[in-house]
Amino acid sequence: MSTTSEFRWQAVGRRKTSVARVYLTPGTGKWEINGRTLGDYFPRPSLVSHIQQPFTTTDTLGAFDVRAHVEGGGQAGQAGALRHGIARALLSADPLHRPKLRTGGLLTRDPRAVERKKPGRPGARKRFQFSKR
Repeated sequence: MSTTSEFRWQAVGRRKTSVARVYLTPGTGKWEINGRTLGDYFPRPSLVSHIQQPFTTTDTLGAFDVRAHVEGGGQAGQAGALRHGIARALLSADPLHRPKLRTGGLLTRDPRAVERKKPGRPGARKRFQFSKR
C-alpha cells in the first residue's frame, strides 16, 4: 500500500471476526476492495446495497472513492465490517453526518458473534436426544 498522505479520511470497521480498514478520498465513486472492484469482491447484490447504506443515508453516493483492505470471517461479516468502516470514515469526513448515521444504526458495532460450543453437548445450545427409558 502506498503512503497514507494521499488519503483524506480513514477508519476501521469490525463485524464478527472481520476487520476492514477503509480509506476515503473525494472522487467519483470508485471502489477498490483488496485490489478488486465492489461487484467483483461481493457478487451478491444484497451485500452491495448493505455496504452502500452509509452513502445512501448521507446522500453522498458517488462523492467519495473507497479503498479498503478487508480480512477475516466470511462474506457477510466482511460486508458488515466494511459498512461500519465507511460510516466511521464518513463521520470523520463530516461530523454533521452523525445524526443520520446514528439513527440508521450505522455507527454501532454489531456485537453478535457465534456462541462457543459447550462441553458435553453437540453444539452451543443443542443437547443430545433425551431417552426416558
